[in-house]
Amino acid sequence: MDELQLKRPGKAAVPVAVPAFALWQLGFRPFYLLASIFSAISVGLWTLQYSGWLEGAYLKGPLWHGHEMLFGYTLAVIVGFLLTAVRNWTGLPTPAGAPLAALAALWVLGRILVFTPWSLAAALANAAFPFAAAAMIAAPIARSRNRRNYFFIALLVLFGLIALATHAALNGVVDVSPLFTLQLALDLVLFIMVVMAGRVVPMFTNNGVPGANATRRPWIERLALGSIIALFLADHVPAMPALAGAVALVAAIVHAGRLALWQSWRTLRTPLVWVLHLAYAWIVIHLLLRALAAAGWVAEPLALHALTLGAIGVLTIGMITRTARGHTARPLKADGYETAAYLLVCAAALARVFGPMLLPAYYAACVQVSGLLWVAAFGLYAVRYWPVLTRPRLDGKPG
Repeated sequence: MDELQLKRPGKAAVPVAVPAFALWQLGFRPFYLLASIFSAISVGLWTLQYSGWLEGAYLKGPLWHGHEMLFGYTLAVIVGFLLTAVRNWTGLPTPAGAPLAALAALWVLGRILVFTPWSLAAALANAAFPFAAAAMIAAPIARSRNRRNYFFIALLVLFGLIALATHAALNGVVDVSPLFTLQLALDLVLFIMVVMAGRVVPMFTNNGVPGANATRRPWIERLALGSIIALFLADHVPAMPALAGAVALVAAIVHAGRLALWQSWRTLRTPLVWVLHLAYAWIVIHLLLRALAAAGWVAEPLALHALTLGAIGVLTIGMITRTARGHTARPLKADGYETAAYLLVCAAALARVFGPMLLPAYYAACVQVSGLLWVAAFGLYAVRYWPVLTRPRLDGKPG
């Protein structure tokens, strides 16, 4: 243990013990680090498998790749963020130390069991992780009567149920397409991103860019959330893709209007802020491509990857840098390494989405380039943030 001298108002300095290894002090620390390392390794291996350069399949197919990026990478970032944010929202502690390490171990177990013949164990582990995380945030939210955030508990429980359904579909236990269950998970992630972006992007913009004047309009906020719910419902109206396409087009217009209110052009000199605006622009692109795909003008996988590599990838790299800096008492300013990581993720999304449109004969090469860029981005984050996430806060406070 390191001893830091902390002064308290009206009292002499007192020694406060601060652990030299701080990985288990707050939820963002292990899950941001695990997510970045896993993402770089997983996408790297998948790219090799896709290219035919990996003897023996790493994953059983594209659906399993989607499963791991959703229930592995994305869910780890969401849980790390929520375990940290709930402490701020409620003023009450969230799990640290052994309980946090146990939750991280459960996540790791889920990643391992996916590659074994024990499909039931894999299903249970991958469902138990969001269930356990929901229980961990439920206690402080309920004690503080923080009703505004009750729905995050429900969303994690829903993630667990979708994980069970996905494993049942992937293993042929139920007569449901695994594409359907993975689309449910993606719709849920999209909804979470739209909710959280509306809360934090204008705030981070105004805090980080003086005079930005990012604004929110209640009617736009209601339309933004309502359009995503409407799109989810339209997706599941049988044999009416035109309806889903029309809803997606309206949603794209609404979300473009929401983004315009955030004054994105004023953020260009502040990478820690513009990366969040860029991520939201990918949501607009995703919705527009979904409308075009419904009309048969572009391939559906391009719209899908605008959401996964574009919106999810860029938003998560932006959030795991900004929140890690804030919660370790570092300056809220991106350095060259972080800006490079932002650009690499965006380049990966551009290569995967627009590369095949412009160079259809080089589809496989676009996928390979995209994978390499993604690996470089999250590998860079893991190396850069290992000391940040494993060492105490610079101000000596817990967390």
